[in-house]
Amino acid sequence: METILGIKGADFVMLASDTMKVKSVMLLDDENSKIHRLTDYSMLAAVGDGGDSLQFSDFILRNLDLYRVTNGYDLTISGAVHFTRNNLSAYIRSNVRYLVALLIAGFDPCSGPELHYIDPFGSSVPIRYGGHGSGINFCTPIFEEFYKPTLDKRTAYNIIQKCVAEIQKRLVINLRNFDVFVIGREGITKLDPINQVSLRAQLMGNPPTRK
Repeated sequence: METILGIKGADFVMLASDTMKVKSVMLLDDENSKIHRLTDYSMLAAVGDGGDSLQFSDFILRNLDLYRVTNGYDLTISGAVHFTRNNLSAYIRSNVRYLVALLIAGFDPCSGPELHYIDPFGSSVPIRYGGHGSGINFCTPIFEEFYKPTLDKRTAYNIIQKCVAEIQKRLVINLRNFDVFVIGREGITKLDPINQVSLRAQLMGNPPTRK
């Protein structure tokens, strides 16, 4: 029931993920963010089976830290994507397989914002918007309707809010809280989380008009 979402704007990328950790029908933790910092200008969001997403994410983070210490500079976003998908596909051919799907997002001073989709088989493609998990089935039509390449941060945040509201409306398991991060020229910024309280406040501030 996990969900991660990403959307690319004119000069930024926004990532969102639920914070629930569940086992069967039991809620274990409601502060378990699935978004991890790779560098000062890139982040990784992962969902997967059991501890696969946590273990594989930690493996990628530690190796990118080692690369920075060894070389004195961070790996590029494209390089991080290639390293991640190469290791993920290599594990498929071994006795150890990670059932994990990822989004890698970041801002490059030369190429601008980047958002990459990586599936559990190690295939990768750059995207404008997308995600993984159960909630993406309800979010894709919202992205298609409201997305514009020139959208600003406020508009992107509002689109994510629409997606979260639809997920909470349609899924049996209630993903109550979503962390939201934006990556731009100034680096990584954590935005206000999206939850039932914030959605209710938005609805009260913008009541529906009667026809």
